[in-house]
Amino acid sequence: MNPTVPPTQFSPTSARDAGQWVRLLPGLALSAALAGGGMGLGRVDWLQAHGFSALTLAIVLGMLVGNTVYPRIAQASGAGVTFSKQNLLRLGVVLYGLRLTVQDIGHVGVAGALIDVLVLGSTFALACWIGTRWLGMDRKTAMLIGAGSSICGAAAVMAAEPVVKARAEQVTVAVATVVVFGTLAIFLYPLLFDLNQHWGMIPGGATGFGVYTGSTIHEVAQVVAAARSVGAQAADTAVIAKMVRVMMLAPFLVMLSAWLARDARRNAPAPAGAAGTGKVAVPWFAFGFIAVVLFNSLKWLPAPVVSLATELDTVLLAMAMAALGLATHLGAIRKAGAKPLLLAALLFVWLVGGGSLINHAVAKVFG
Repeated sequence: MNPTVPPTQFSPTSARDAGQWVRLLPGLALSAALAGGGMGLGRVDWLQAHGFSALTLAIVLGMLVGNTVYPRIAQASGAGVTFSKQNLLRLGVVLYGLRLTVQDIGHVGVAGALIDVLVLGSTFALACWIGTRWLGMDRKTAMLIGAGSSICGAAAVMAAEPVVKARAEQVTVAVATVVVFGTLAIFLYPLLFDLNQHWGMIPGGATGFGVYTGSTIHEVAQVVAAARSVGAQAADTAVIAKMVRVMMLAPFLVMLSAWLARDARRNAPAPAGAAGTGKVAVPWFAFGFIAVVLFNSLKWLPAPVVSLATELDTVLLAMAMAALGLATHLGAIRKAGAKPLLLAALLFVWLVGGGSLINHAVAKVFG
């Protein structure tokens, strides 16, 4: 066993004997069991109707176990849990590309893609500005909440975590805000559709409202739950608009990494003659995500294979979320206070109100 590897961490490049792989088994088994529980609960009709995805439920189960019995078995399970929330997460993000194709962009057109870009960019910028300037939050938490609100909820938070180098409790706080306000959106948006019938703020009827729904609600599951309450036509368009928004995750991660690297060089210049600081931490899994999307667009894989692979992807992401929950201490979340929730609330108001303005303006231009 390599003595430089701590007992709660694992690097696949350091594995030189089968014993190190055996060390992963307890933590992997625990993460898999919790992921299975989350996926099972995610099939419950009531939970599905209220937008609770397998990922959300897996992290909840992980937190329950992590703050009760897990400390007693952490020594034996730590390596596998760390492997799940790091390595399996990145693989899960890559395989997430099997849910998307380039053709999805064509279904919403240039207008739909532009709406997604404007919503994403404005929401993330507001998160960083309000979070750090107004609320005095740490930048990492603000960026994670911004990523979750502007792209695709918990999956975006998890994907951004290695880029911003956040702690487990910061990630969990961000995921919690996505759950709270994404769930609220499920009940709010059908009411907004009825109001839009009279006000006409968002043109295009059910189709136009579907684009609005897909471009402004956090999680894919929450988009589906809210749009189905409006109608089948709105649901179909909403899912496509949401998938295009998810597709923007990879370029977002690359730009975020470049921005953080530039900021690090500016704030901590290297001494004369020293090596440069603030290197761009290229998220390789983001490029893997793009490659899988492009490959999936060719439609070479049979539908049953794609279905099986996406189910495997859900398992991997659920295991990563469960492992994150295991590593999260409720005391750290309480210590974060009300500011993260307030930031998420302000972003939610922007997504509802500002998102409707963006949808209205772009629809008018392209109408």
